[in-house]
Amino acid sequence: MSDAAAVAPVVEPIRTEVVIVGAGPCGLFQVFELGLLGIKAHLLDSLAAPGGQCTELYPDKPIYDIPALPVCGAQELVDRLLQQIKPFDPQFHFGEEVVEVVPQADGRFRVVTSAGTVFDAGAVVIAAGVGSFQPRRLGVEGCEVFEGRQIHYKVQNAAQYREQSLVIFGGGDSALDWTLDFAPTARSLVLVHRRSEFRAAPASVAKMQELVEAGRMRFIQGLAESLQVTGERLDGVAVKGADGTRHELPADHVFAFFGLHPKLGPIAEWGLALEKKALKVDTEKFQTSVPGIFAIGDINTYPGKKKLILSGFHEAALAAFGIQAHLYPEKKQFLQYTTTSPVMQKRLGVTSPT
Repeated sequence: MSDAAAVAPVVEPIRTEVVIVGAGPCGLFQVFELGLLGIKAHLLDSLAAPGGQCTELYPDKPIYDIPALPVCGAQELVDRLLQQIKPFDPQFHFGEEVVEVVPQADGRFRVVTSAGTVFDAGAVVIAAGVGSFQPRRLGVEGCEVFEGRQIHYKVQNAAQYREQSLVIFGGGDSALDWTLDFAPTARSLVLVHRRSEFRAAPASVAKMQELVEAGRMRFIQGLAESLQVTGERLDGVAVKGADGTRHELPADHVFAFFGLHPKLGPIAEWGLALEKKALKVDTEKFQTSVPGIFAIGDINTYPGKKKLILSGFHEAALAAFGIQAHLYPEKKQFLQYTTTSPVMQKRLGVTSPT
């Protein structure tokens, strides 16, 4: 091979005002708040589609604390956010993990992804949820063969499991939420948890116990022991009860909701101040310990922090003003309202009522 052929091609950086790491609800709303201020952004996400945990883990789960929406499905929320940010034409880069963020001498940032994409960004917003995450697996020999077919760590289309025999493992909110959701339509339903105490909302636990008492489902305190397989098909799962009893449970589908195994991944190596694996930020503009790098949503921490989508939206709004001041310190900053500002209405593509 010649020396010329051995030299890697130079990748021309994409110059942008802001790079947003994470395309979950908070990252999407950050696009909107920046767009109102006339600031453009590129969004990066290691997942294959926008939505973060809402899309990956519980797309059908109802959310009740979004202002003005009495109830909203998780995927519906993502779809509404995508519709809301269309006027600002954000550029998405999916299936790319940010591996490097390097401050430059001119105050900008060199951002590099696992796919080799390079950005020259004026500011960076980390909206990466709990970071790079993987669901905790069932941990039974041979389970990997059936993962994605009959063993699942998330629910993408609840309707396809109607009139099926289902076994659910877990004791948190996801396990109890899906237990209650599946109960009316499942042919049979068994919830398995290693303890008699649950981490889920007490009201959900009470409803589950009512279903058990009514004979509409079973609860077993125990652990998965082995799979029951015929040929290439999973027929069921054997559970060892806390009292030593072996339960052979027929199952068309098995769900394991043991939570996530979060990892900050490369973020932990970017020189940002951390507290319990979360990024420390101020509460004025949600800037990290490095000027020009901001963090919103579940990835950040500050006194009084609450891990709510609602809180993340608030953080995105204040971060947008902080980003504007960082990018354009000479520009006088004042608050405008979408109801009365011709500039904002033009950016949104709407006209004020006459």
